[in-house]
Amino acid sequence: MLDAFSFVIPAYNEAARIGETITTVLNYLRDHSPQSEVIVVDDGSNDSTAEVVREYFSRADGIETHLLQRSPNEGKGAAVRAGLLAATRSVSLFSDADLSTPIDEAPKLLVPIFNGELDVAFGSRALNRKLIGHRQAWYREEGGRVFNLIMRLTTGLPYWDTQCGFKAFRMEAFRPILAQTEINGFGFDVEFIYLAHNAGLRIREIPVRWNHNEGSKVDYVRDSWRMVKEVVELRIR
Repeated sequence: MLDAFSFVIPAYNEAARIGETITTVLNYLRDHSPQSEVIVVDDGSNDSTAEVVREYFSRADGIETHLLQRSPNEGKGAAVRAGLLAATRSVSLFSDADLSTPIDEAPKLLVPIFNGELDVAFGSRALNRKLIGHRQAWYREEGGRVFNLIMRLTTGLPYWDTQCGFKAFRMEAFRPILAQTEINGFGFDVEFIYLAHNAGLRIREIPVRWNHNEGSKVDYVRDSWRMVKEVVELRIR
């Protein structure tokens, strides 16, 4: 069994798959961490995401659940920040809405934090690529490598995959960092890790299983350039 934690899911126009995700998460928590909570942050969706979340939350069967609705859409970084700020457990983990990293990988990140070894643990696709099941298109993988190189050169961070949507935090240590964050777009992952690294928090990059799922909300060209811009501005700031 796992100690209680907050499981945060940012969601934007996820009506088609958020129900299956919530079902998977609730089933896992019932078996492994029934005192945990689930927080879904609807970031200004213009589909029926909120209605689907409410429907599936009604079947939570004892697991504490919360739906945060934000409007207008501000970006994944803003949604994750809101979810983490609303978390009530001592440790929080956020995951992409498609569970591209399966929830049963959560102990890899949570246990070292519960054991007092780490303040921040984040999943990585780069440390063991044998754990990748369904891969992205080759140009996305190469683009990710280029972005990581730019990130490392710009920030000096030693990590190989800051963008995997599976990260856990000891909130007592990370909440002051969270209050300093400003990036609302997809560059928020780098900001989280960069500020935590500079503050001397104990951080570890941990290999996890991962599968690419269709339906990504990332516009490859537009959002890639925006992420680079956000990282450069972060370093200047």
